[in-house]
Amino acid sequence: MLLIRGEFLLAYKMYPAIYTLLLFGFFLLINRKLKLKNSRKIIVTFAIINVLIIIVSYYIKMKPIFTI
Repeated sequence: MLLIRGEFLLAYKMYPAIYTLLLFGFFLLINRKLKLKNSRKIIVTFAIINVLIIIVSYYIKMKPIFTI
């Protein structure tokens, strides 16, 4: 919702992987139409980057909750 309203920085702060996921989805749509070379490597790389961003951002957000 924040992204649609144009609040790009708040959208990033709320969910840091938003822009890489959008790029990933855009690439998947383009690949579906054009069947690009080496697309499998690019898809795997995008997936790994997104998973790492999601895990690291989750850890950073939850760290204050789990520290005693």
